[in-house]
Amino acid sequence: MKKQTHPTVLILVCILFLFPSIQSHTCKPSGKIRAPKPRSGQCTIEDDPGCCKEGKLYATYTCSPPVSNHTKATLTLDSFEAGGDGRAPSKCDNRYHSDDKQVVGLSTGWFNKRKRCLEYINIQGNGKMVKAMVVEECDSRKGCDAKHGYYPPCRNNIVVASKAVWKALDVPLSQWGEMNIYWSDTK
Repeated sequence: MKKQTHPTVLILVCILFLFPSIQSHTCKPSGKIRAPKPRSGQCTIEDDPGCCKEGKLYATYTCSPPVSNHTKATLTLDSFEAGGDGRAPSKCDNRYHSDDKQVVGLSTGWFNKRKRCLEYINIQGNGKMVKAMVVEECDSRKGCDAKHGYYPPCRNNIVVASKAVWKALDVPLSQWGEMNIYWSDTK
């Protein structure tokens, strides 16, 4: 006896085939910028390997991967203090924040036009979970200029964290810099 496929299954297969964006949301680059030569005395590769390399193309993004209750990301380290890495007060409240406070910045898409400002997120990594407040955007649209310290645009999957977050996750100091994590909104 021949087994027949239910019409509903066929319709769903057709929808998934015709609309691949339903299967998975991807965040593709929105453009590229070419790094200029940094001004004299500014960020140079010899001083900091994270600086933009003159002439190199860097991808820019206006989106980030979709947020779920277990969003994969890369945790990086930053200082939100006056004179720290960010060089300016936080976008959310126009204030500096101590490295002893659990604060973060999110890639442009996740920052969501300030909609996550001063909200808390949960960060899971190194077998621990930490709650941190969003105070900043990690700009995925612009970079390689004086305003951004001649650093490349932020990747679209970054959670930039203060030292306090790294300490709370119990990550050994020698391993600070980049780490795979998961995060979610607290609600």
